[in-house]
Amino acid sequence: MTKRYVSLPDEAEAGMREFIDEVDERLSSDEDTCSVVEDVLLDLSGDRDAYDRWQDGESVSLATQVRLQSYDPCNTTLESEYYAEKDEAEFRRSKHLQWLWRQFDSLPIADNVEFALRFRRMLADHLFSDCGTDCRFFKGITFTYGHNISIGDNTVVHDDVHLDDRGTLTIGDRVSISDGVHIFSHDHDVVDQTEVRNYHTIIEDDVRLTYDSMVRAGNKVGENAIVGARGVVQNDVPAHHIVVGMPARSVKIKPGWESAATPIDEAGVNRQEERHLEYDIPDGLEVFDEFDRDLQLPR
Repeated sequence: MTKRYVSLPDEAEAGMREFIDEVDERLSSDEDTCSVVEDVLLDLSGDRDAYDRWQDGESVSLATQVRLQSYDPCNTTLESEYYAEKDEAEFRRSKHLQWLWRQFDSLPIADNVEFALRFRRMLADHLFSDCGTDCRFFKGITFTYGHNISIGDNTVVHDDVHLDDRGTLTIGDRVSISDGVHIFSHDHDVVDQTEVRNYHTIIEDDVRLTYDSMVRAGNKVGENAIVGARGVVQNDVPAHHIVVGMPARSVKIKPGWESAATPIDEAGVNRQEERHLEYDIPDGLEVFDEFDRDLQLPR
């Protein structure tokens, strides 16, 4: 289906471009990222006047104080902050950028599609390990860290997608990721769920991951393949194949691509262990089991 071009009035276009360029320049500078994030969120939320009054010593309610403090990402925590194996140096900056992305999405202005797509695209350049040209990121996308994600050119990620980069996530060019898709790069041991294994998950060029599908950690979806709605990928998907179901199985090769594709009866190979990523826990780090369970096996 073709799409039509949509443009904003000149004045709105100019103001939008100037604002995004200003934030981009500040994030690219030596300025403290926490301060940049705080300023942007205060202004976009309309809370600048309340913040200034509070800073000038005026009394505010405790709820207002918590809200105003939380525009500064240094006063917040994210779930991924608790992961023992994370790279502290990488996370220190990506946390702040991820907080800006998430909080931006909670604001009414995030429903202005033309503005929001450009704003998130600018943030992706700073947050991801690599992001190609002309990518489009819609509302409600979440990440583990952000800094372990690489995305190619002209890829689109729709609403409420989760890109798990506790391991490493590589997404190619011209990939279409539909609403509600979950792509994982980590998994848990079936006996001790606190034992985490990280992987490299790969989505190759021209792939379509359709509505509410899931790719489990360490799998590769080959180029030009399609994962059907609510399909669960537990093995590699060969190039040009269409897979459906839970677990997803190859049911067809895209018409015209038969000569370039692996035969259907040879599809479905699991190569997860080839993409396993080792990690070390920092020496002296105090860790805990949040479930506090006795894992002794029965005799």
